Amino acid sequence: MSAISSKEALDFSAACPAPFHDYERVVLGHGSGGRLSHDLLTRVILPALGRDPNAVLEDQATLPAIDGRIAVTTDAFVIQPLFFPGGDIGSLAVHGTINDLAVGGARPLHLTAALIIEEGLLLSVLSRVVTSMRRACSEAGVVLVAGDTKVVERGKADGLYITTTGIGRVPDKLALSVANARPGDRVIVSGTLGDHGIAVLAQREGIELQTDLVSDSAPLADLAARVLEACPELRCMRDPTRGGASSALNEIAMASRVGIALDEARIPVREAVVGACELLGFDPLYVANEGKLIAIVPPNAAEAVLDTLRAHPLGRDAAILGEVVSDHPGTVVLRSRLGGKRIVAMLSGDQLPRIC
Repeated sequence: MSAISSKEALDFSAACPAPFHDYERVVLGHGSGGRLSHDLLTRVILPALGRDPNAVLEDQATLPAIDGRIAVTTDAFVIQPLFFPGGDIGSLAVHGTINDLAVGGARPLHLTAALIIEEGLLLSVLSRVVTSMRRACSEAGVVLVAGDTKVVERGKADGLYITTTGIGRVPDKLALSVANARPGDRVIVSGTLGDHGIAVLAQREGIELQTDLVSDSAPLADLAARVLEACPELRCMRDPTRGGASSALNEIAMASRVGIALDEARIPVREAVVGACELLGFDPLYVANEGKLIAIVPPNAAEAVLDTLRAHPLGRDAAILGEVVSDHPGTVVLRSRLGGKRIVAMLSGDQLPRIC
């Protein structure tokens, strides 16, 4: 048996099935923690984030102290398709996490992200998603401070999953809560319902709509801050994502032990969403949104909040949906355009899977 030279022993590239830079798709080795993982980070992810690929990377991010109370939220995103009219899984992950902080009254500051990547995903697609995350963070004024990547076998991840954690600062003495609603309060939504869910479904199923409907995915921090400024006595805010407005309102009604009465004629819904819902048998109140907020406000502040919302680009279609009542506590009731009433129960199944 011939001896192996030192040069041959140190030639690690010989053990790799292809030169690192020749890969067009993610392979399992990209999740090994070795040279391929390093290659994925330095050639794709860090450049897409606008970071120096030669920078020293620690196992944690060290952040400056936050003066005041800290808000933390974690979310996961499993949407299909990865790209849809108005956004993609990258921008959606940033917006969704920021919005969970914002509706609690927090100012979003930092994000972390974990990417679960399916073997075979195009590296160009991964770069495009991460670039979109960077752009969304920049526009929202938050910093992506830490992250991780894992690679799973083909068929195990729908291409890409993203889990994010957000950190923000809550102003002193602010105490928004779904348990704060009181009879007489007004229920306000910042815009049309169902845009995100229907836009994603139409893209996924090849449904042609008569209008160019796009997802409403957007960061709500600035809008939420302006609502708080206009109404310091605000009861609570929620972003009606999975389960739509129905789930958000039912959660408020149950936590506050009040009833909520809605007026169907006041609910803002685009014609394309109405048409798609009628065709598919959906109710816009149950369809997900990713750039809307619902606010519960005292009656004397309702018009001021409405004016504030409508003056903002993300709140032009804001409307008062109804009010909080003492009747039927824990239940949301809708008065139809024909004068009848029906209960708007919380979604019991999965009306639109893989939408956020």
